Amino acid sequence: MALKRSSSMKTQLVDAIQLEEVELEEEINTSTSNNIPAEPAQVKAVHTEPKCYTVEEAVESIGFGRFHILLFVIMGSANIIEAMEIMLLAVVSPEIRCEWRLEDWQVALVSTMVFFGFMIFGVLCGYVADRYGRWKVVFGGFIWASYFSLLTSFSPSYGWFIFLRCMVGCGVAATSQGFVLKTEFIPAKYRAFLLPLASIFWMLGSMFIIILGMTVVPTMGWRWMIRFSVIPSLILIGLFLFIPESARYQVSAGNVQGAMSTLNWIARMNRATLPEGELREPEVTERGNAITLISPAFRRTSLLLWYSWFVASFSYYGSVLSGSELLEKNLLCVTDADQEHQIKHNQEEALCYCIPFNITDYQTLLISCLGEVALIPLNIGLLNIFGRKPSMVILLVLSAVFFMLVNICTTMFGFTVLLFLLRSVVAMNFNVVYIYTAEVYPTAVRSIGMGFCTSFSRIGGMIAPFIAQVLMSKSVILALSPFAAVCVFCAVGVILLPIETRGRALLQNA
Repeated sequence: MALKRSSSMKTQLVDAIQLEEVELEEEINTSTSNNIPAEPAQVKAVHTEPKCYTVEEAVESIGFGRFHILLFVIMGSANIIEAMEIMLLAVVSPEIRCEWRLEDWQVALVSTMVFFGFMIFGVLCGYVADRYGRWKVVFGGFIWASYFSLLTSFSPSYGWFIFLRCMVGCGVAATSQGFVLKTEFIPAKYRAFLLPLASIFWMLGSMFIIILGMTVVPTMGWRWMIRFSVIPSLILIGLFLFIPESARYQVSAGNVQGAMSTLNWIARMNRATLPEGELREPEVTERGNAITLISPAFRRTSLLLWYSWFVASFSYYGSVLSGSELLEKNLLCVTDADQEHQIKHNQEEALCYCIPFNITDYQTLLISCLGEVALIPLNIGLLNIFGRKPSMVILLVLSAVFFMLVNICTTMFGFTVLLFLLRSVVAMNFNVVYIYTAEVYPTAVRSIGMGFCTSFSRIGGMIAPFIAQVLMSKSVILALSPFAAVCVFCAVGVILLPIETRGRALLQNA
């Protein structure tokens, strides 16, 4: 019986081997009949999967080239528009105060309404960008912001002015999605170098408004200054037509053919080649789902980022508006103040006063704007050497220090230097927060994640005017202390962020 069982098992084993040989021979014959050479690797692994690649691999393979220079220049327009609309508030505030005899809280409300519009539309624009595309949202935001900014110059009253500025804020919220669009095209090793350079365009927008204030306001008034400020926006709208939709978004939406066309166009511009094979990534059905932001994987990151964005905006606009307010009201403790500004505002003695900027004030604001780009090499060094999280901690601590130093008694030159350094570090921190946010969230929720963050940042922007413009009249040290305090608390929060994104590939799905 044992001998028979052993013989039967041998027979079954031989039959199985013969069957495999027959199947393999049939597959080889099929390949030969189709003129496909049967290489040894194919004989050993007949069922080898075809080569394929992801968008991340395609972006890295294309590398940096002419397209990214074009992208960098044109998408910087989003920063120019946002900077012009924000700095316009600092330049126009003394003028509208004089024209409509406004109190401090009414002047502060102008800035608050801009940030209110930004806050409301920030989340909405992020949701639409994740669902329907980044390009459409940014392009629509350009047109919206330009249109309502132009209407602002025709405001017949203070009420119309703040309403129209709120509408401008809604448009600026959409243009901020341009940072996401830009980030998704840049290879990982270049992001720490290119993204901080966006500060150059912010500085150009800020300087353009200040120069318009110096040249146009004294002769033609603030209304013509706003009209002239719309001209760059119209030019940049045309240039934006040369930027394609994000290939990462197209793949996530299932439009693989569109993504292939975009990547092939970029590869041709850069004179590079795509990886071998075909583009293959699964379609992401849960795009723009805000629940992902508070899922266990991202809950702590989102909560700490929302606070970080609040502080970044609160401190940045606090530095801008504080500098403007200290100059306008001559609240500075300086040893060489000019005769024209020997008047201090006293809220108890008069409900309104009118002290427009002189040429020296404009020059001080102009120099402080340069601070936002003067230390870009330091910003790039911090990002590449220490990473995103340590960079934020260092910059937040320095921001708190310089906020307190602005209060010391010094010369006008000393104040200008301190304001220059303050604007430098708060701008660098804002830049790093932008970069970290765009890198930490996956493509499926990157835009809505950015939208929520920018909305929380505008809460800081809404509060900052009442500290910098209203409380400042009561006490300079009392107004500057909150800005320093929130920076210190935020530095502690950043340490607790669970993810460091330096050198990490952009995630496609959560």
